[in-house]
Amino acid sequence: MTTVAAIDCGTNAIRLLVAEVGPDGTLTDRVRLMRTVRLGEGVDRTGAFAESALTRTFAAVDEYAAIISTHDVERVRFVATSASRDVSNRTVFVDGVRSRMGVDPEVISGQEEAALSFAGAVGGLPPGLAERPTLVVDIGGGSTEFVLGDGQPAASVSVDIGCVRMTERHLHGDPPTTAEVMAAQADIDAAVARAAAAVPLREAACFVGLAGTVTTVAAMALDLPEYDASILHGSVVSAAAVEDVTTRLLAMSRADRAALPYMHPGRVDVIGAGAMVLRTAIGAAGAAEVIVSETDILDGIAYRLGAR
Repeated sequence: MTTVAAIDCGTNAIRLLVAEVGPDGTLTDRVRLMRTVRLGEGVDRTGAFAESALTRTFAAVDEYAAIISTHDVERVRFVATSASRDVSNRTVFVDGVRSRMGVDPEVISGQEEAALSFAGAVGGLPPGLAERPTLVVDIGGGSTEFVLGDGQPAASVSVDIGCVRMTERHLHGDPPTTAEVMAAQADIDAAVARAAAAVPLREAACFVGLAGTVTTVAAMALDLPEYDASILHGSVVSAAAVEDVTTRLLAMSRADRAALPYMHPGRVDVIGAGAMVLRTAIGAAGAAEVIVSETDILDGIAYRLGAR
C-alpha cells in the first residue's frame, strides 16, 4: 500500500483526499474533505485573486497541512485549476501554498485537468456501468471539461464556463431575471459549441457527470432527504429530470435553495448556473441520461500518485 495525499484547488472549493493505493490500483479513503473558499471570487472581472479569497484559501491549506502531517503520507500533489490559470498575482498564491504545505501547487492546463477527471471518474464507477466510448463532463467553478475516451482519454477540451464564472457574469437577481438567464444561456451555448467542435460529443455511448453541480442536481431529481454520496454515486438521472431541476432552481430564491436539505452552503449561490451548464452539455451530446460519479479529479490525482 502507498499512502498519498491529493489536493484539488478549484474556483469554488478546495478539497483533500488522503488515501491508500493498493498494488491493484484500488483506492481506500482515509480522509476526504471539502472547504468552500471561493478562490476565484471576482477573477472573471478583475483578473486577480482577491485578498479575502486568498485568506480563506490559506486557512484551508493550513488545515489540510495539519491533517496530512498526522498520516504516514508518502506522496503529495497539489493541483490548482481554472481560476489559478487566469490571474495576474499567481505567485502570491504559489508562495503561500509552498510556505504552508512544503509543496508547489501545480497550475495545470485544462487538458491535464480533463485527463485526471476522466481517470478518476471511470476508475471509480462500478464495472460495466459506463458504456464505451464514455463522455466525462466535469463542471467546475471556472471551467468545464469534456473528455471522450474508451478506457483512456481520446479527445478533450476545457471551456471557460463554470458555475461561479457564469453566476458572477450574469445571474445577479434573486431569483435571476429572464434576461439574465438568457444572457448566461448564450454564453454557455457558445462555449459548448466550441467543445463540440473539439470533441465529438455525440459519439459517446454514455454521459458521466462529475462534481458538486451534478451531484446536487441528482440529489434534487431523486428528492433525497439529505445528501447521501452512497446513493448518488452511480445513480442515473434522465435528461428530462435535469431539465426540470434546472427550471426549478432558476425560479427559486436564494433562501429557497438554501433550505434544500442536500444543498451545500457553498453551492447555494451558483447551483443555477451549474445546472444550466449540465443541461446544455447533455443536450449537445444527445444523451438521454447522466450517470452520476462521486469520484473525480481528486481520485485521478491519487491514482496517478500511486502509480509512480
